[in-house]
Amino acid sequence: MEAHTPAEPRSALIIRPVRPADFPAWSVLWAGYNAFYGRSGPTALAPAIIETTWSRFFNDHEPVHALVAERDGELLGLAHFLFHRNTILIEPICYMQDLFTLDTARGQGVGRRLIEGVYASAAQAGATRVYWHTRETNSTARALYDQVAEFPGSVVYVKHL
Repeated sequence: MEAHTPAEPRSALIIRPVRPADFPAWSVLWAGYNAFYGRSGPTALAPAIIETTWSRFFNDHEPVHALVAERDGELLGLAHFLFHRNTILIEPICYMQDLFTLDTARGQGVGRRLIEGVYASAAQAGATRVYWHTRETNSTARALYDQVAEFPGSVVYVKHL
């Protein structure tokens, strides 16, 4: 990717829902996200999981959605989110399950714009809350998250069945 000089303004960053034709570029982003969390090589997601995840974005009966960040026809990032019920609110809430940008796109506002896109989608769906998890050691992402949301101090426990 060529660097832009001040004389070469960049095209606008577009945040939009993923499209079926995006699969090849989305797959690269998805592989990068999963590699960050240790799911690559022998621990990579099974193809059936990837195919099912992808198909859910286009199924109106699924609560799972995907946004991508695009500039000059290149996908730079993704955000996956879903809506679910909650026992203390009437309205649905939104869980942003995945957020990822290419290394070359970091520090350019791509992650922030994707989060804002999730916020807008959630508000349009009537949700009153958006939340997500990240690793405690993910300091780069947490620097952004501390600017765009509140850290409630929650601790997450998991039991694999």
